[in-house]
Amino acid sequence: WDETHFGKMGSYYINRTFFFDVHPPLGKMLIGLAGYLSGYDGTFPFQKPGDRYEQHNYVGMRGVRLYRLVSSWLALLCFSVQMLELSKSLPAALLAAFILIFDTGCITLSQYILLDPILMFFLMGAVLSMVKCNSCADRPFSASWWFWLSLTGVNLAGAMGVKFVGLFVVLLVGLNTIYDLWDLLGNLSLSLVMFGKHLLARVLCLILLPLALYTAMFAVHFTVLNKSGPGDGFFSSAFQSQLIGNNLHNVSVPE
Repeated sequence: WDETHFGKMGSYYINRTFFFDVHPPLGKMLIGLAGYLSGYDGTFPFQKPGDRYEQHNYVGMRGVRLYRLVSSWLALLCFSVQMLELSKSLPAALLAAFILIFDTGCITLSQYILLDPILMFFLMGAVLSMVKCNSCADRPFSASWWFWLSLTGVNLAGAMGVKFVGLFVVLLVGLNTIYDLWDLLGNLSLSLVMFGKHLLARVLCLILLPLALYTAMFAVHFTVLNKSGPGDGFFSSAFQSQLIGNNLHNVSVPE
């Protein structure tokens, strides 16, 4: 059922047809992009689970260009987190990566048009970036420190932009940041000015940057979906007047 639902969402983006859904737009936009790049024309109706795709080019949306690439990176991210920073044990890192590679659930999710592989990629990316940033604590404000801190913010925005369950990794990074700042505040050799710089850097990269990217996703979402569709009725008359094909298109609506 989920493949039918998200496949239809991807078709809406290809056809630029406005719709309403409970999930944020990033994952569905990536599904539409994968279909577009692989030659899918957005004409398959996705009416019910089990319908045959027939001549429709669904392969790109199902996995060749997006999901299997994303899923293959999950094992590498898992290996990197375990090997580079946490356990620092090659056998433990290999075991964790192989468990993920041969996990039946992960294999199944990677074969269909779903948001979960994309979500897991950003979740794992956020954890890796956070751990790598922690490893740069002895050289704050260096290029590598800024890179990993900023990449953490980007991955947080990606996780939130796919599904709201991504807020759990935001909570994880937030708790880690609070602990880090508390430790810095207790360092008597660190001036309050320097502590303020640390605080400002985290506000910039872990709050403002993710919020800006999250807002930009919706800007792209509303720019692409400029034609009337099944989601019109959830929005105001003023908004509907901007959609091509809507009965209120270009009608002057009072504020």
